[in-house]
Amino acid sequence: MPRAEYYHSLSAPEATVIQPAVFAVVRREDQVLLVRRRDDLLWELPGGRVDLGESVVDALVREVAEEAGVTIKVTGVAGVYSDPAHRQAYPDGHVRQVLAVCFHAWTTGEEVPRPDQVETVAAEWVTPEQVDELAMHPAMRLRLAQALAQPDLAHFS
Repeated sequence: MPRAEYYHSLSAPEATVIQPAVFAVVRREDQVLLVRRRDDLLWELPGGRVDLGESVVDALVREVAEEAGVTIKVTGVAGVYSDPAHRQAYPDGHVRQVLAVCFHAWTTGEEVPRPDQVETVAAEWVTPEQVDELAMHPAMRLRLAQALAQPDLAHFS
């Protein structure tokens, strides 16, 4: 059973733990890197959980390489998102309140994005105009929109 995601839903179960995660707004010229999740087929910024013993930057570089096959250089903070009404229920019984830190990053090479076929089924460079046409979770769409519209500000919610 995949995770269930709740965003400002009255039917959301109470959170039992907070889960730190990192995401990258990776740019290449006028494009941004997105991945398509295997479990719900939604598009999102590449990223994932921070493992014990790992810095947030190391986790981010690892996650982008795993999910999209792209090497990055992290350049700054795009935002910190900790909305208590954004929760994820997992098959292990934990309900996680999402704590997501989004970073700005640039690709360091000319790698062609490739999905890992475990967590992601697609990885692509897209223009900001194409983003509106893609199916995305509202929380992820907010993070991306804020990072693209105001790249010199760190956003918080």
